[in-house]
Amino acid sequence: MASLNLEDFINWRDPSLWISLASITFNPLAWNIVARNEYRNKSLTRFFGGSVYVGCYFLAAAIFLFGMLRDTLYHNALKSQPTVPLLPNDAPFNLHIVVPAVLFITGQVLVITSTYALGITGTFLGDYFGILMDHRVEGFPFNVVENPMYTGSTLSFAATALWYEKPAGLFITLYVYLAYKVALSFEGPFTTMIYSKKAQSHDGKSSKKEL
Repeated sequence: MASLNLEDFINWRDPSLWISLASITFNPLAWNIVARNEYRNKSLTRFFGGSVYVGCYFLAAAIFLFGMLRDTLYHNALKSQPTVPLLPNDAPFNLHIVVPAVLFITGQVLVITSTYALGITGTFLGDYFGILMDHRVEGFPFNVVENPMYTGSTLSFAATALWYEKPAGLFITLYVYLAYKVALSFEGPFTTMIYSKKAQSHDGKSSKKEL
């Protein structure tokens, strides 16, 4: 029986693998830097003539396009990686088809419904521009998972890896999960701070009116 080598599952010497990981690292890092700069310095707002909405829509378009580029680089990385059966492909269940299909559909539902619930500005860091929501969104899918956008994206990465039977894809999916966890550790407290300041400002105004 031939011994298995790690490179039978993942080709670590393939540049496209590292390019894919770099793009996954770049996206949340870049958006957090840009958004925090916007909150403090209003750079995009000033660039677009003082319009917070144009600045936010510009950032939304950039995030969307770079997300598409990230997904393209991920698919390119999988093409040159070893193919290894990851799920049973025997009838009648055909798990190698059913499982990734269910994961992908679930992931896309989470992404699409969360975008619909939040709107463009709510989804794409509008709060950093001062475009704040009146109340916390608590309906579907936020009543199912805390961060449906990130969870849905991670599920889609996993589904793609299982569909093409690429262990490297599962490794990249794990990296995506960790990258999002790190991003949330910065985004969550900062967003909470923004809304806390809004609440304090609102309470202050209410107190003045009472006086």
